[in-house]
Amino acid sequence: MTDFNMSLWGAGCAVILGVIGYNFWQEYKAKKNVERAFGHHQDDVLMKAGGAKGAAKGDANQAVRQEPSLDDSPNSQNQSSADAQNTAHSESESQSAVDENSTMSSFDNFVPEEAPLIVDELIDCLIPLEFETPMRGDKILNEIQSFRRVGNKPVHFIGINLDEKREVIAHANIYTKLIAGVQLVNRSGALNELEYSELIMKLREVADNLNAFPDIRDMKQVMDEGRDLYLFVTEHDAQLSVNIQSKGAPWGISTLLAALEKLGFDARPDGRLVMLDGEGGALFTLALNGGVADQVTSRITLLLDVPCVAPGRGGFAAMVSCAKSLALRLGGSLVDDGSTLLNDATLDQIQEQVEVFYSAMQAAGIPAGSAKAVRIFS
Repeated sequence: MTDFNMSLWGAGCAVILGVIGYNFWQEYKAKKNVERAFGHHQDDVLMKAGGAKGAAKGDANQAVRQEPSLDDSPNSQNQSSADAQNTAHSESESQSAVDENSTMSSFDNFVPEEAPLIVDELIDCLIPLEFETPMRGDKILNEIQSFRRVGNKPVHFIGINLDEKREVIAHANIYTKLIAGVQLVNRSGALNELEYSELIMKLREVADNLNAFPDIRDMKQVMDEGRDLYLFVTEHDAQLSVNIQSKGAPWGISTLLAALEKLGFDARPDGRLVMLDGEGGALFTLALNGGVADQVTSRITLLLDVPCVAPGRGGFAAMVSCAKSLALRLGGSLVDDGSTLLNDATLDQIQEQVEVFYSAMQAAGIPAGSAKAVRIFS
């Protein structure tokens, strides 16, 4: 091997080692950025015990905006205590009562709706099957247990008991009628002719096996109802996002993921991180915007599925509070999907639009976050 070849070989090795070293250094810096952001206690309204519950501070009509507070040093706490002690007791007690009432979140006052039956006239096509003689629930369940959907539309059943009341079918109860309900729409589209034909074919088979008489609805009428409802879905299928863009070095994904889970986000198999609403549902989600092989990210996205979150949950306010808190921790900027900076005035305008959106859904009889809304916006 000549001296020239040896020189080329040495130069190549130096370049490779340099690239490896640079990548290692970048990964190390990204990890340290996140560790610095989450490595010490910072008091803010979202990350206190209770998770998202602390972030939902009323609705958009409140005159005072509750911003996250990240200063929790001992000195600041001592100063706050001294200031409070210097205030007249009568005034402080009165003001405390006012503050407690004014900052009481609508999330805390939220009362879950009564669990509805699994079929609904507004969003399902209902087809009754009347039995020749009353039928035990266990025999009905054996017949319909594998009948769950047609195409991509769910199918559910309820029974009419001897008291002429609708109920979920129970094994030991007796029923005079069976009611099948096929969902008219979901986000992928309205019930179509092929799906409806499949439904009728299967229901006729069930009716034959149970000695029942199905009352089949006219296909054209059902298709018209499905198209009308799907128009509502397309007009109200709103998903709002807020992004946090790094101002400098990217963040280490593994360290960021671990920190976010500690802050109350629930990691899902599909890679999403979900902030729960206190009842097991999703308040909003967070995406790290990184591929399987990526080790760093410069942008994270928070997403609110508006029609699936009840107004009383304060979903948009909670998401914005969380985004602001994370931006402060990580040294990032709040931006929209086009990377335009989001200021408070813009966020307030969006909140007002969300309130109008909620009013429209309520007027249509499908309130945001209700069982009906969650089903059709699936």
